[in-house]
Amino acid sequence: MNIQNLLKEDKTLIMGVLNVTPDSFSDGGLYIKKELAIKRAKQMIEEGADIIDVGGESSRPGADPVSEKEELKRVIPIIKALKDINAPISIDTYKPEVAKQAIANGASIINDITGLENDKMAKLAGDTNTPVIIMHMKGTPKTMQDDTNYQDIINEIKEFFKERIEKAKHYNINTIILDPGIGFGKTVEQNLTIIKHLNEFTELGPILLGTSRKSFIGKISNLPENKRLEGTIASCVIGANNGAKILRVHDIKEIKQAIQITDEIKWIK
Repeated sequence: MNIQNLLKEDKTLIMGVLNVTPDSFSDGGLYIKKELAIKRAKQMIEEGADIIDVGGESSRPGADPVSEKEELKRVIPIIKALKDINAPISIDTYKPEVAKQAIANGASIINDITGLENDKMAKLAGDTNTPVIIMHMKGTPKTMQDDTNYQDIINEIKEFFKERIEKAKHYNINTIILDPGIGFGKTVEQNLTIIKHLNEFTELGPILLGTSRKSFIGKISNLPENKRLEGTIASCVIGANNGAKILRVHDIKEIKQAIQITDEIKWIK
C-alpha cells in the first residue's frame, strides 16, 4: 500500500526507524550490517510498522555530515533489498542524489530534515511524483542547539510550513507531510509546547511526530536513551490524540499497542 492510501485510513500510522549509521544517538551501529538491517526491517513490519524510514546519516545534535558517497554506500543496498517489503520505504536524506538513487531502487517517500531547502530536492520530488516529509529545523544538526530563540514557536513553525508548502506546490509535489522537528533546535519546554499544540498544524496537512527516545524525555526523566520507552509512549499517545497522523519510532510493538488503544478511544462514536 502506498502512503497516499495509508493517509486516508482512520488510524495513526507507525513509521519504523532504521538507521544504518555508526553514530545515531540511540541505535547507532546496530544495523550497519546489511543482513541485520534487513532482519530488523522485517521484524518492524511484523510488529506493526506501516512505513520503514531508512537513514544513512545521523542527525543527532552536534552530528557531523557524511559524504554523499558514504551515505549512498550505506542506504542503497538496504533499500534494494527491501523494495518488495509490504510497506512504503522512506529515505531520510537531504541530499538530492541520495534521494534520486533511493527512489530508483524502491523508496517512495523523501524525508527531508531541511524541509526542501534545496531546490534540486524539490524538483526531484515533483518530477518523480514522490511524497515529501518537510521538517522544521533551526540551523543544521551540528549547530541547531546553538540558537533556540523564538518569539512564538507555534506561529513561527506554521509560517515556515506555509512557505515550504508553497515551494512544494510550485514544484508540483502533491503529497506533503509536515514534521515540526522535535529536538531540532528546540528546548525541552519548546518540545512540550509543540506536542501540546500539535493540532494547530493539522489544518496545513498530515503531521509526523518524532519523539522516540529523544533527549527531552531523558532530561525530564533523568534516564539514558535505552530507558526512555515509557516516556516515548506517553509523548506518542498525547501526540496522536492531538493530531499526529504518523509517529516515527524505534520501539514498534510497544507503541503500536498503545496507539491502537488511543485510536479506539479517539474515534469511538
